[in-house]
Amino acid sequence: MKPLFTALIEKEDDMYVALCPEIDIVSQGVSVEDAKKNLKEAVELFFECASENEIKTRLHYDVYISPLEVTIG
Repeated sequence: MKPLFTALIEKEDDMYVALCPEIDIVSQGVSVEDAKKNLKEAVELFFECASENEIKTRLHYDVYISPLEVTIG
């Protein structure tokens, strides 16, 4: 089974930071592709090494990405 997770990637200084919000795992890279590849590796390693209890505690699928309009000033 290959579940689908979310990768949120943003530029911070000269690096890209990638977050998987479903399990709160973060990685980084020098490019968007590199950050995504490193995040994939970190998520796979988490599932290889984490106990069933830790997976159950951290994993949640109810992640929503939506635009948010705010007033500034």
